Amino acid sequence: MIVGVGIDVVDVQRFADTLGRTPALRERLFTQTELACPMASLAARFAAKEALAKALGAPAGLQWTDAEIDSDDSGRPRLTMSGSVARRANEVGAAHVHVSLSHDAGLASAVVIVEN
Repeated sequence: MIVGVGIDVVDVQRFADTLGRTPALRERLFTQTELACPMASLAARFAAKEALAKALGAPAGLQWTDAEIDSDDSGRPRLTMSGSVARRANEVGAAHVHVSLSHDAGLASAVVIVEN
């Protein structure tokens, strides 16, 4: 059964400009693994974190780095939760989280589906 669905879209250049103006934001939003990604992929990962927050009911207190988006060997994105995000996922009974990322024409997007 679906517990929540979230979607988000990010303008890649606007996101890059924001990170350029506020360098400390990178460490607040991304894990060390994620920081190795190119800008369009970072924007898609931020969109995924926003989409995940929406799918979990957008509670206060989620730490962005408690959700990490990487890829498996085939390139399929996967989401790993810890800390505040894992606690919220447990509260809503999340057993499976599906994530899809895309970026094209200057936009990055993500969809997250949370199931119990």
